[in-house]
Amino acid sequence: MQKTSYQLLLLVFISFQSLGQERITVSGFVREQGSRELLPGVNVYIENSTLNTATNTYGFYSLTIPKSDSAYVSYSFVGYEKQNIRINARADSQISIDLVSANQLEDVLVSSRRTSEKVSESVQMSKIEVPISQIKKLPAFFGEKDVIRVLQLMPGVQKGTEGQTGLYVRGGGPDQNLIILDDAVVYNASHLFGFFSVFNGDALKSVELTKGGFPARYGGRLSSVVEMNMKEGSKDKLHGEGGIGLISSRLTLEGPLANKKASFLVSARRTYIDVLAAPLIAQQQVGSDTKVKPGYYFYDLNAKLNYDFGAKNKVYISGYFGQDRFKVSEKDNTSENKSGLDWGNATATLRWNHLINQKLFVNTSLIFSHFNFGIYSNEKDLNAGAVTDQFSLDYNSLIRDFSLKTDFDYYPNTKHWIKFGVQATAHKFVPSALAIAGDFSDNDLNLQAKPIYTTEAGVYAEDTWQPFERLKVNAGLRLSTFQTSTKTYIRPEPRISAALKLANDFSMKASYAKMNQYVHLLSNTGLGLPTDLWVPTTDRVAPQQSSQVAVGFAKDLEKPGLALTLEGYYKKMNNIISYKEGSSFISLDGANANELNWEDNVTAGKAWSYGTEFMIQKKTGKLSGWVGYTLSWTKWRFPELNFGKTFYPRYDRRHDISVVGIYELSKRITLSATWVYGTGNALTLPVSRFTTYRNWYFLDGQSSGNSNTTTEYGEKNSFRAEAYHRMDIAIQFHKKKKRHERTWEFGLYNAYNRRNPFFYNIDRKAGTKPNEFVNVLTRYSLFPVLPSFSYNFKF
Repeated sequence: MQKTSYQLLLLVFISFQSLGQERITVSGFVREQGSRELLPGVNVYIENSTLNTATNTYGFYSLTIPKSDSAYVSYSFVGYEKQNIRINARADSQISIDLVSANQLEDVLVSSRRTSEKVSESVQMSKIEVPISQIKKLPAFFGEKDVIRVLQLMPGVQKGTEGQTGLYVRGGGPDQNLIILDDAVVYNASHLFGFFSVFNGDALKSVELTKGGFPARYGGRLSSVVEMNMKEGSKDKLHGEGGIGLISSRLTLEGPLANKKASFLVSARRTYIDVLAAPLIAQQQVGSDTKVKPGYYFYDLNAKLNYDFGAKNKVYISGYFGQDRFKVSEKDNTSENKSGLDWGNATATLRWNHLINQKLFVNTSLIFSHFNFGIYSNEKDLNAGAVTDQFSLDYNSLIRDFSLKTDFDYYPNTKHWIKFGVQATAHKFVPSALAIAGDFSDNDLNLQAKPIYTTEAGVYAEDTWQPFERLKVNAGLRLSTFQTSTKTYIRPEPRISAALKLANDFSMKASYAKMNQYVHLLSNTGLGLPTDLWVPTTDRVAPQQSSQVAVGFAKDLEKPGLALTLEGYYKKMNNIISYKEGSSFISLDGANANELNWEDNVTAGKAWSYGTEFMIQKKTGKLSGWVGYTLSWTKWRFPELNFGKTFYPRYDRRHDISVVGIYELSKRITLSATWVYGTGNALTLPVSRFTTYRNWYFLDGQSSGNSNTTTEYGEKNSFRAEAYHRMDIAIQFHKKKKRHERTWEFGLYNAYNRRNPFFYNIDRKAGTKPNEFVNVLTRYSLFPVLPSFSYNFKF
């Protein structure tokens, strides 16, 4: 007992002595050698000690260490050569270094020198980082490398319908994902009605998915944060890369400006489905009086410009612009019809990085985000070329944001990393705008819906604290507000995460987070299509709210380079909204646009989601990839749906498995494959049909009268579709030329031709007896085995 007391007193004495010890601060930026791209998440630590930190989103680090004659500072990051630097530790110093990319190293060095942050060391749980280089090696739908599709392969992330890029994270819907590109919110992340995402991997530097344990700096959504940052542009010389595929081509250029103090990036992509299909469609209509001209294309444009004003100031301007256009025209001697759909995103961000001192870093951003969707249709009846009758429809909806945010990073010492900041957003919503001519042309219609203006704001503070060598804690509080014309909501959002190291490379983690969401997505399909309607919180529709608890374990295995994670979570959501049965936001009866009140057509309810996620990942070596498994349940309850009974939403999925493998057969050949399995969707199908007769009579052996067929449905989503599974494979052939590198890629989507269900229908077919008809449940599939190829180059 006496010995224990003595040890405790000695420990206290040593602690106070260390507090009084003189300290110095080492800070700076970490860049990629050559391009001088700033690298986020680089591990910075003192050799043979527990003193460590990591670079922030903008490549800045600050490390406070005891004063001494010298110290060895190490820098390590996935895919880069580890660097050790001996410094004079007797005074504060600024050290910015360049790490050598793995692309510049021999293969034998890459496998031995790659170092990544261990999953057991990080306090953050439920977070996945996806290397862009890995995304480019995986099989892709029609050869189009897609960030969102790779995220769908992660545990806890469900895919929607066959081919769709919607994300359903831990029981949440597509609207509950905060998708950020260079600080700007992207409201609709899909092209081609959801089959491709809007993000061009050639323009991206980093991708991170957070599913739970959200730090206080994030807010506004319930289920996940997908944070993406664009490349800054190379500062050494002009570089480019691109590719030609089956349905689109892309090109990216980056290079230095202003004596290498500045750099630029421009990346563009466009489909040519319309160009390829036009001659084929024209050929099929030779000799016909009716001429039909369909057309569809989408394009993306990413651009970024940055200027380095010195060690303390950097300015960035970036933007994304994308558009989908679908149109069809039909003309013959008696009529002319033109219809189409247009939707697109536009974002712009102006960012200023300022280093106040070696321990305090600030970033200020001015942000613009815009999403617009429109449908038009114009029909004319012709007589000898003159218009005799006309009908037209024009429907539009949009959401537009202006935001200002400031974030501070403060590094008082190696035990604390404090972040705090504030953000304010001015929203403009136009939930619907409807114009109708023709039969309604005589009515005095209000063709434009009245815009809705709201303001959203949040202030936060969080601290990553290491009170003991084996314990790390991230605790924070976010205070969010939302103001409508008649009501103001103020909601506190506490957050806490903790990691306790139980043994070397093995830790236990736990987290709690409360989130509020002030925007809603109304959908009749559940597919996350651009036709869905974004609406704000009002005095009648309360904000969505969630509370999530997660507990897990993380283990690093050094020799095989494996990382294992096991997590369990429970999430409860309130005030989620859905359409009432039979409701819609489009009316064709000639009503004024402002009479189409979406608030009258929605109902609010509750949701629960809970489950377990397992992932084993190998990041290095010739064979890399991961295996993920999710066991989960999601339930909804709405007072005005399903007679108030609890039911499973469409995308509740009991089991979900993904197996991903990348094998570097040689310097010139890369093989890759993915296999996915998921429990079938929950659907609502008819259980019976019956016919009623009215005023029925027989005359001269003939029956006549009025009849009506009624379909009866059972409980909502009580039918479970067949399981979904699919394998994709690809092979890449690389060759380095004198001035560039080229890659041919060949792939198969759905390699063993699994006929996965897309939707079901009750079809009426003839029976075996005369005049007998039977109802048959028919499964319809969408994609058989699909080959793809592409040519990619880089210089």
